[in-house]
Amino acid sequence: MTPNPIHYDWNADGQPRKPQVLCIGAQKAGTSWLAQILGQHPQVWIPPFKETHFFNYQFVPGHRYWIEWHYRNKPAEIRQRHARRQSPIPPEVDQWLTGICAGRRMFTNHWYKRIFAPAPAHAMGADFTPEYSTLPDEGVAHVAGFLPRARVIYLIRDPVDRAVSQLRMNLMREKRRPATVADWLHEIENPVLAERGDYAAYIPRWQRYFGDRLLILPYGRIAADPDGLMQAVETHLGIGPFAYAGLRNKVFATPDGLMPPPQAVAALAERLAPQTAFLRDHLGVDFAAQTR
Repeated sequence: MTPNPIHYDWNADGQPRKPQVLCIGAQKAGTSWLAQILGQHPQVWIPPFKETHFFNYQFVPGHRYWIEWHYRNKPAEIRQRHARRQSPIPPEVDQWLTGICAGRRMFTNHWYKRIFAPAPAHAMGADFTPEYSTLPDEGVAHVAGFLPRARVIYLIRDPVDRAVSQLRMNLMREKRRPATVADWLHEIENPVLAERGDYAAYIPRWQRYFGDRLLILPYGRIAADPDGLMQAVETHLGIGPFAYAGLRNKVFATPDGLMPPPQAVAALAERLAPQTAFLRDHLGVDFAAQTR
């Protein structure tokens, strides 16, 4: 059986434009699922690679090395995706990839707008980059000024569950497997686990600059009420209802195995207790309960 071809809504004559939608995270909180679902909507356009990393390249210098690696590898990754699906990559998409992912004029305002040039005129460009949630105050202020009409979506996952999922993903990518409880306790000391889920710092910052243009959603609704979650997204973006396929499918689910022992999870819970308390106090007990 021949796999379904990859299809793009593509305006080859489109002009550079700013996105009108941002999904800022959190990492390991369902942004890939939301991109796959929302990308079906005819009024929303997501680039062939969902994460542009434009604003964190500007405001989080520590990200620049791996962002440059990201763009060096994206063309091959997308071409391989087409090859696996036995779906030839359209020439205009291939040309766009070459132009966006190489050259000396990357990460400028014009370059960023070129990413969304192929969006059909009737569709809103959408940038799904979870790392945007970690921007410093001046970064969020810049985004608000540069995209004064953009709508923002922020998916929130239980702090401990999110950190465990991130740790497992990182270990699998690095092909490492802690052998002892002591090894696991050492792994959870990695500051990146806390940095990516510092809701107490990030949420008020985005609320301050975006107000009612920011929609905060709990991760647990993806499994418990995907229809209701998508209705909330549609209302926030001002787009019509759509019959989405695959609402209950998992995207990039971490394979079974490689679970931290209870001692490491308990240590993480103790370390992240202020974040858990913040969600309850700031967004409400009911919201916090739906983050799992």
